[in-house]
Amino acid sequence: MHTNDYLTHLQREGELLADAAAKAGEHTSVPTCPGWTTGDLVRHTGTVHRWAARIVAERLAGPVPEDPMPEEPTGAALPPWFLDGHARLIATLRAAGQGTDCWTVLPAASPLAFWARRQAHETAVHRVDAESARGGELSTLDPVFAADGIDELLTGFHARPRSRVRAEHPRTLRVRPTDADAAWTVRLSADAAPRTERSADGPADCELTGRAQDLYLMLWNRLPLDAATLTGDAALAALWRETSAVT
Repeated sequence: MHTNDYLTHLQREGELLADAAAKAGEHTSVPTCPGWTTGDLVRHTGTVHRWAARIVAERLAGPVPEDPMPEEPTGAALPPWFLDGHARLIATLRAAGQGTDCWTVLPAASPLAFWARRQAHETAVHRVDAESARGGELSTLDPVFAADGIDELLTGFHARPRSRVRAEHPRTLRVRPTDADAAWTVRLSADAAPRTERSADGPADCELTGRAQDLYLMLWNRLPLDAATLTGDAALAALWRETSAVT
């Protein structure tokens, strides 16, 4: 995917998030984020948007701690505060050149590519959180975008030593969307971060198949395990569920 593609998704997902949060109400509990209200979710996402925009705009070297919130927006001030930060993030990323040099959380082709991708997926996952608070059907995700989000999670976040996904004995998990040309084989062990290959080669102890958007949200723990078709060792999928939260 290209930077402009990510920015298109970022714009859509932020607008959907704002709409769902407004319909849910600021004090509604978010089922997918236990302990959070919709207001907490909106303030968190809006703060992350401002943090990312500042890193790119000011070409900051890192790591950069998340910006403190000078005054917590509430009530009628919350939706415009969120939308303002969302718009500023998109404008900052659109104005940044491919040669922009700043800190990133994960390796990427360029800092701009990283931040456009990361903020699009950050916002998409939290849009789902807002819609879960609102109730009703979730908005659909483009299969290519959802598959890209799976790739970021498996080859990015869970390639880091801080990933807590470990298996007592070597195990292999496969993820295969039915509506996108992609597949991943995740090798787990007791003493190292998961190793993910972009292939479906070789045997797997457990395989998860289904629509890319369902696999994406399931792997981010936003949908239950039965959102996918599971073959093989169900305990391995449960292990992922229990240990894969990204912090």
